[in-house]
Amino acid sequence: MEPFLRALPKVELHLHIEGSLEPELMFALAERNGVALPYASVKEAKAAYDFDDLQGFLDLYYQGMSVLLHERDFFDLAMDYFRRASAEGVVHIDMHFDPQAHLQRGVALDIVMRGLLAAKEEAERSLDLSVGMIMAFLRDRPAEEALEVLELAKPYWQRLDAIGLDSAERDHPPTKFVALFARAKEIGLARVAHAGEEGPAAYISQALDDLDVCRIDHGVRCLEDEALIARLREQQTVLTVCPLSNVALKVVDDLRQHPLPRLLDEGLNITISSDDPAYFGGGLLTNHLACAEAFGWDEKVFEQLNRNALAEAFMDDARRAILLQRIDKV
Repeated sequence: MEPFLRALPKVELHLHIEGSLEPELMFALAERNGVALPYASVKEAKAAYDFDDLQGFLDLYYQGMSVLLHERDFFDLAMDYFRRASAEGVVHIDMHFDPQAHLQRGVALDIVMRGLLAAKEEAERSLDLSVGMIMAFLRDRPAEEALEVLELAKPYWQRLDAIGLDSAERDHPPTKFVALFARAKEIGLARVAHAGEEGPAAYISQALDDLDVCRIDHGVRCLEDEALIARLREQQTVLTVCPLSNVALKVVDDLRQHPLPRLLDEGLNITISSDDPAYFGGGLLTNHLACAEAFGWDEKVFEQLNRNALAEAFMDDARRAILLQRIDKV
């Protein structure tokens, strides 16, 4: 199975680039930028990558970002992941990034955007990897701030594919961001949102009804609502499920207990992604291999999951046709 999964052209729809920051790069950037870290070694940093819940992860996630200060840092961050992903057979990544997390630290939006866009261009030129850009907003920050940041990003609107909604889900319902998502729709940007990870199934319905999203990130708690299951099946709304992330954040205790098989049995439009691979145990190939072991899936299941992702990815039709042919050949 491993040679097949490595060769299979894989498409990732749910990747937070800040969450791809490996401890080795974190230490290198800290030294370059004169940033003190609370760890004595890479080994000690890796030992800290153990969480009880989403908030525990987020605390460490934002701490790691402290080393990202300059355009070159954001370029190196993205290229480090793009190279690893490409070497594992990933051919497209829809990349979330969190401008508010950097603006809060005094890092200008232009620095973030120039670094990430330069990496996108380099990856598409040298790695045969296409990249979609999702500007994600922090749901535990004020909705008014999110609107201000979206307007601040006006010079880059043509370079964005979508906006997203992420960070701490509990007690931060999608309805809080109706105005933000309405403005994104006016601009012509696609909309996606995290929902139904630690928040209830009702948040998925809110994201669909109030934010008019085309994609639900995570969405595993949809199984708590039979009517919602039927709706998702009928509309074929894609769910970007992140198996190893769900284990790391205690959404499930063991991957063998994950609802992924049931989600597929329900006829839902499922994809798998790595979410924050540096913190959750590995990238897209690792998630594929883990699912193969946990669920005993055959090649056809993984082929279909990546066809699902390819159909929904933010890319042009010419690229989509090329990648579809590659999946056919495998």
